[in-house]
Amino acid sequence: MSIDPVTLAVIENGLRQVCSEMDLVHEKTSFSPVISEAYDRSNGIYHRDDGEMIAQGELGLPIFLGVMQFATQAVIERRRDLEPGDIIIQNDPYLGGTHLMDVKMVMPFHYQGRLWCWLSNTGHWPDTGGMVPGGFSSTATEIQQEGLRLPPVKLVKRGELVQDVVDIILNNIRVPEERIGDIRAQIGALRTGEKRLTALLDRYGAETVDAAIRELKGRSARLMRARIEAVPDGTYSASAFIDSDGVVNEPLEIALDMTVAGGEITFDFTRSSPPCRGPMNSVWATTQSAVYVAIKHIFPEVPINAGCFEPLHIPIPEGTFLYAQYPRPVAGCAAEVAQRIMEAVFAAMGQAIPERLFAAPAGTSGNLALGGYDPEAGGYIMYLFSGGGYGGWWETDGLTNGCSSVGISKTQPIEILEQHYPLLFERYALREGSGGLGKHRGGFGVDYKIRLLRGEGKASFLMDHGRFGPPGLIGGEPGAVNEIEVSQAGERSVPEHLSKGEGYVLSEGDWVHVKTPGGGGYGPVEEREETLRERDRRRGYDGEG
Repeated sequence: MSIDPVTLAVIENGLRQVCSEMDLVHEKTSFSPVISEAYDRSNGIYHRDDGEMIAQGELGLPIFLGVMQFATQAVIERRRDLEPGDIIIQNDPYLGGTHLMDVKMVMPFHYQGRLWCWLSNTGHWPDTGGMVPGGFSSTATEIQQEGLRLPPVKLVKRGELVQDVVDIILNNIRVPEERIGDIRAQIGALRTGEKRLTALLDRYGAETVDAAIRELKGRSARLMRARIEAVPDGTYSASAFIDSDGVVNEPLEIALDMTVAGGEITFDFTRSSPPCRGPMNSVWATTQSAVYVAIKHIFPEVPINAGCFEPLHIPIPEGTFLYAQYPRPVAGCAAEVAQRIMEAVFAAMGQAIPERLFAAPAGTSGNLALGGYDPEAGGYIMYLFSGGGYGGWWETDGLTNGCSSVGISKTQPIEILEQHYPLLFERYALREGSGGLGKHRGGFGVDYKIRLLRGEGKASFLMDHGRFGPPGLIGGEPGAVNEIEVSQAGERSVPEHLSKGEGYVLSEGDWVHVKTPGGGGYGPVEEREETLRERDRRRGYDGEG
C-alpha cells in the first residue's frame, strides 16, 4: 500500500503528538516535582508483535526511548493474559529497565476488537524504598538494598485499580501519599494516549496507519545508514572512566572498540571492567539505550523509531559491568553509567569525524537525594539533579548549565524546592572557569549550596566525574571535576569516593555544597581567538566562582 507524502507526514506527526499529549498529562498531574517540574518521564507507542518503538513524545526523556522498548518486550514475553483495560506496572531492572526508581507502565491498546499496539510510559519516582531515601545508595551490594523490585504485575485489571498491588507498593516506600498521585498520573497519561490514538485511527484507518508506520521505519533505517556511510570505515577505540563503584575506590573502565563498515556500526564493549560490587553496574537495556542516545546526539536529524536502531549492533558484553545480572546493584546505571557509555561513543566518533563531534559534556546527573522529617510538614524526600557544561564543538564554545546528556530534563526551580522542602539555596550560580580550555572552550557547570532550615535529613550522592574531568577533543583540555563538600555541626568533609557518598545526617544549619563539571575543550588552546579570550576575562569567566 503506497501512501502519499502529505498523508505520511501528517500521520508521523500525529503519532508523535499522541505521545506528546501523554507527556503533558503525565507532567501536569504528577505530584512529584521531579516529574512535574523536571520532566523525568517519557511516553511512547510500541508495536503489537515485537514491542519495537513506533513513536515517542518530543517532551520525553531520550534515555527511555530504547529502555521502554525492552520493557514492553518483557511484558509481551511474560504476560499472555492481558485484556482490554489492563495496565501492567514494573520496575525490574533486569527486565528491560534502568534503576528501581524508573517505574514503567505498559497498556495493551485495542482497536476494533484486536490488539493494535502497546502504550508505555516511565516516571521517575523519588523513592521506591531501600537503604537510603531516594534510592541512590552508593554502597549497595545487592538489588534488594536499593528498594522494591516489581515484576510485570497487573496494576489495573479491566479498568479497575488492583488495590492489593497498590497497598503492597505504598507500604514499602516513603511518603506514600505523594506516590499515589504519581501512579494516577501515569495511568491518566496512558488513557489519554488511548483516546488520541483511537481518534487518529478513526480518521485515517488502521490499515493506512500501519502502512505509514512500516514506511517510516524503513525511511529512518535508510537515513541512518546514509549518515553512517559518510563516516570513514575502520575500527576506532576509546575509553571512558567511572570514578568508582561507591564500594571499591578504584576506577571502572568502559572500553569501546567501534567498527564502522558499509553503513553499519558495531559497538564492542567486551574489554570493559568486570562486574562491580557497588551500584554502578548497567543492565543490558540501559547499555543499549545509551548507545542509541549517543548516536542520536551525533545524527539528530534521523527520526526516532525502531528503524534508526537497525544499523547499530552491540554484542552482549558478558562478564563486564555493562551487562548486569541479578542480584547486582544498578542504582547508578541510567543517570551515570549511561553517560560514560555515551562519552566513549563520542570519543570514538571524534576520531572518525571530528568536524561533526564535540568534546565531552559534564556527563553526570549530579544525583542528590535528601530525605527526612520536617516538623512543619512531616516526612519528605527530595531528589535533585543538576546541569553541567557541554563540550566545545567545531563552531563555538559549549553550552553552559546544560541538562544531562541522557535527557531533556531540567533542574527543578529552586523556588519550588524551597516551597516543598525545609531548605534554602544560599547559592546557585555559574561555575566560572570550569570549562575545559581550547580553541572553543567547554561550557560551565553550576555551583550551588543548600542549607537545611529545620528538622533533620539524610543526604546521599551518586554522581561522577569527580576523579577525571570531561575530556577534550583534538587537543582541547578537560573540564573541571565534580566537587562535593558537606558541613555537619560546623565540621566540613569531602566524600571518600569524591562523587559518591551516603549516610550524611544533617541537622538545622548544616549544608551541602556542590560544584558540577564543565565540558571539555575543542581544539588546541593556542588557536583560540584573542577576542574570545578578552571577552572571557571581561565577563569574569576565566576563574573559579
